[in-house]
Amino acid sequence: MTEIGQRQHAATEEWRTDSVDVVRYLERIGVPWPFPSVEALYRLHRAHVGTIPFENIDVVLEAHPGLGLNAIESKLVGSRRGGYCYEHALLFAAVLERLGFTVSRHIARVQPDHPGPYTHMMLVVSVEGDDYLADVGFGAGVLDPIPLRDGEVVDQAGWPHRLRRDGAGWTLEKHARKGWEALHTFDRAPARPVDYEVAHHYTATHPDSPFVGKPVVMRIEQGRVRKLVGTELVVESPEGELARETVSGARLGETLRELGVELTEEELRSLHTRTGM
Repeated sequence: MTEIGQRQHAATEEWRTDSVDVVRYLERIGVPWPFPSVEALYRLHRAHVGTIPFENIDVVLEAHPGLGLNAIESKLVGSRRGGYCYEHALLFAAVLERLGFTVSRHIARVQPDHPGPYTHMMLVVSVEGDDYLADVGFGAGVLDPIPLRDGEVVDQAGWPHRLRRDGAGWTLEKHARKGWEALHTFDRAPARPVDYEVAHHYTATHPDSPFVGKPVVMRIEQGRVRKLVGTELVVESPEGELARETVSGARLGETLRELGVELTEEELRSLHTRTGM
């Protein structure tokens, strides 16, 4: 077995990537079957973020199906739904490996200047001799992969982002009005499935988690970010805030559909009940 074949076999054994339906996923994001290349990675990353929303509705409903690939695929690919970082990144990693990319999975500390916990899942993808940060599940932040190079600045839908290296660690930063702010920091130590199970338990159940108790739905596209947090919908551009409104209970379902989240009538009723919207 070749070295690449050994890596793919190991990934299949540990992460159960053989269960993912690549054809169905590619149909969901509207991309034809690609060969591994930098261009293909950019196309897949942008299409994934542009198609599948970031959302935490199952956490709010206390009905999250877990991090098994079958459950993730059923939700993100089979339904008009999204998920948060673990769901996005686990699915994207599995598809990339099935397509022949080399992928390593990592866990990042969010808001390291505060500091926040190690709860964010992101990927490093190796292709054509270079490494790239692939961060499809970072809310409404990252539209395209970022070359893993110290000081690399990449435009993300109009917002400058950069990677900064400090020893063995890397920090993803975003340029805001007050200058560069740290979004998350990580190192190249590979994470294991249990690491995400533990982080998911905290993120989905701990009262200090920002995803417990209120809906959080985010979408990013060129020149615009839309965020629904609780009852507030905010639309931003790189130049600043465009609009802010309070979403009434009567408009909740419509607003979620506009953000790419299609709930059943039962789920919507339960969301109304749990949030008081």
